[in-house]
Amino acid sequence: MISGYLRADGRKGIRNVVAVAYLVECAHHVARRIVDAADHPDVHLIGFPGCYPNAYAGRVMEAVATHPNVGGVLLVSLGCESFNRERLREAIAASGRPVELLVIQEAGGTAATIAAGRAAVARLQAAADAAPRAPMAVDELVVATICGGSDGTSGITANPAVGRAFDRLVAEGATCIFEETGELVGCETIMADRAITPALGAEIEATVAKAERYYTIMGFGSFAPGNAEGGLTTQEEKSMGAYSKSGASPISGILKPGDRAPSGGLYLLDVVPDGEPRFGFPNISDNAEIVELIACGAHLTLFTTGRGSVVGSAIAPVIKICANPETARRLAADMDINAGRILEGEASLDDLGHEIHARVLAVAAGERTVSEALGHREFILTYKAFEPIGPACLPRRAGAMA
Repeated sequence: MISGYLRADGRKGIRNVVAVAYLVECAHHVARRIVDAADHPDVHLIGFPGCYPNAYAGRVMEAVATHPNVGGVLLVSLGCESFNRERLREAIAASGRPVELLVIQEAGGTAATIAAGRAAVARLQAAADAAPRAPMAVDELVVATICGGSDGTSGITANPAVGRAFDRLVAEGATCIFEETGELVGCETIMADRAITPALGAEIEATVAKAERYYTIMGFGSFAPGNAEGGLTTQEEKSMGAYSKSGASPISGILKPGDRAPSGGLYLLDVVPDGEPRFGFPNISDNAEIVELIACGAHLTLFTTGRGSVVGSAIAPVIKICANPETARRLAADMDINAGRILEGEASLDDLGHEIHARVLAVAAGERTVSEALGHREFILTYKAFEPIGPACLPRRAGAMA
């Protein structure tokens, strides 16, 4: 049974993290030293390095700082950056979470702020520990998926196994989010056929077309040299493998970073900025997308990999699912599930789907993932620009398949 942490805003978390958030790169070192001094698995470092303001970064920081897995927040500011620290502090306080703010220029510099930060974290931990617990049903879970370091095995083992797990979770009322539009080029029409309304189907096709245009302008797509070395031959082949993570459930809507799904179901996350490229490549690492999934409320993320990836995440646990049996043996200490057993005839897709589903529930109930146990708490947030989603992206009417 899952016992969630009940927040004042009514949401429930599966972890009780105190987040220490730096609001500009100039405050990064001080914030990191505060976290290091706490030396606690549930005190996590997050932050935004930029000095210039960005609506996307502000929205994501607010969404992450008020995530149901967060029980308290310490904000660390230099003092002269453009990030609106008071607005963020007020949003966190309005969610009912304890929040403290330290401004380095006012606190007396590095050493004084670190000392004050250590005391603040202790207070925030005490407040977080007082959070009430409440039963949490599967239909209250938000589960995300991402693939990274894909190879020729990804699309035939780990990814479709996640799709099977997603189908079961969706049937149980959970919210499941898959990404990413830049890696789904060529799959837009089959996704549109799964949309719950024709208008949503048209939005899905437009979203993937936007991603294709963006990457074309940038002159580089999501197909990386490592994918080719791992046996993938075309963007279409990679896209179909990535698409298989979504399973076969109807698609209920499109989200952009920071949007929350209105109800259970399967949702597509659009991570490619709107408009002309202004801030470079859409996602400079897999962890940037994990942060965006967390900003949409994901309690945990299913991370599939063929060539191998060792990253985890701050705030929300990451379950690593290895597609390639050779990689699974070589990086056994970094993987939660070996989906490569499918290739070696030791398990079926359904077997792995059941195993992933069971692991989701176990992690939601408090079991630590491998990346958590190893201390992985990666976090990265950069500049982007998005326009609000339109009404067709989140249809009010849950109808039949389009």
